[in-house]
Amino acid sequence: MAVVVIGAYSPLMALREVRVEGASRVPAADVVDAFDPMLGTPLTLIARDDVQGALSEFPLIETYQVEAVPPGTLVVRLVERTPVGVIETGDGLALVDAAGVVIDRPAERPEGQPLISVEDGVAGDGFRAIAAVVRSLPADVRGLLTGASAETADDVLLELGDARVVWGSAEQSSLKAVVLAGLMRAAPPGTVSQYDVSAPMSPVTR
Repeated sequence: MAVVVIGAYSPLMALREVRVEGASRVPAADVVDAFDPMLGTPLTLIARDDVQGALSEFPLIETYQVEAVPPGTLVVRLVERTPVGVIETGDGLALVDAAGVVIDRPAERPEGQPLISVEDGVAGDGFRAIAAVVRSLPADVRGLLTGASAETADDVLLELGDARVVWGSAEQSSLKAVVLAGLMRAAPPGTVSQYDVSAPMSPVTR
């Protein structure tokens, strides 16, 4: 046992390399640099608080996992925040995730990202309902989304080009998303003006 303990704390087990996986918007090189103060520290002595402190300066990281790979490598696997759309702010457009965290400030609405219109901003129930709805949509439908609005949590409206989707509340969003995809296959956008999935067992196309 003594040999194992000595080995775990020996310089041979010191941190020499940080490998970052899953970085896209977050610069991987900056994440690596954040671990510079830990270089030379035995892997077994790198605490969770140390890692959290190094990554806390990157607000675009939603979750992460860290794996120590002997003899001296730390693998940091990132899950970045996923945008749900853009909102208008006093400083222009803001691309935000489901928690309302600003991911980017584009000059124009990025393709595939809806313009979200809500009364109370990202702190309101309307925004939270829209975020839940957007995250429930399959990728092919999500890519066509141009707008989303809600005055309350129970009256979410989506825009697919010239077609409007009456969604209602975020309840049963997974089922509503399946129903909407089916309606769109039967009657693609451009051939109808409205899909109503607020009552998913009795959908309506107009």
